[in-house]
Amino acid sequence: MPRKKSDNPKVIINWHDDDKPREKFMNKGRAACSDSELMAILIRSGTREMTAVDLAKALMASVGNNINELAKLNVRDLTKIKGIGEAKALTILAALELGRRRKDIISDKRLKINSSKPVYEAMRPYLMDKTHEEFWILLLNRGNYVMRAIQVSVGGISGVTADIKTIFKIALDHMASSLILVHNHPSGQLVPSLADKLLTEQMMQAGQLLDLPVQDHMIFTDDGYYSFKDSGEL
Repeated sequence: MPRKKSDNPKVIINWHDDDKPREKFMNKGRAACSDSELMAILIRSGTREMTAVDLAKALMASVGNNINELAKLNVRDLTKIKGIGEAKALTILAALELGRRRKDIISDKRLKINSSKPVYEAMRPYLMDKTHEEFWILLLNRGNYVMRAIQVSVGGISGVTADIKTIFKIALDHMASSLILVHNHPSGQLVPSLADKLLTEQMMQAGQLLDLPVQDHMIFTDDGYYSFKDSGEL
């Protein structure tokens, strides 16, 4: 049955189809919808005081209309916004996580690494929007094709521990020919720390002894990356 219109002009069902998020998506395509309209589709319903679109706009405004900032929030953060309950928060975070997983380096077994840029493009979905540090390794075969991308450790806001023995054991177990080190800086700082430099040097030395060279160590932020190799430090 078609839904009956309400006497309240703020209720979405009373709007023209061009202004309704779902109808706009269906008739004009997803690219025609604003971030707030797409969010309203996820939210589905508003409150007595706010439509789903109003609620979505309030949500986006709370993060400066920046989806990257929104992705850093958790359920508790989202439910602090009036009108956003646990169910809505989970729906929003699930959608953002699916977007993050859209690019999956592990499924792309023919990714060849010939510079730092493809590493950043492939690994960025795994490390963007993180509020903590993570350390990953890319295992390469003799042809420089990616065999696997493996998360080695997870740290806090200002650091992560990477065990050299563990890293090389993983690489040897997978019969890798070389590896690339990758970790993120949630602070947004692309300058390597002294600990980063020391770890890189130790990893290089261990790689030489094991005939398993470290091709690069890269530091990621949401906006760019630093490559030890590109900077002439490898």
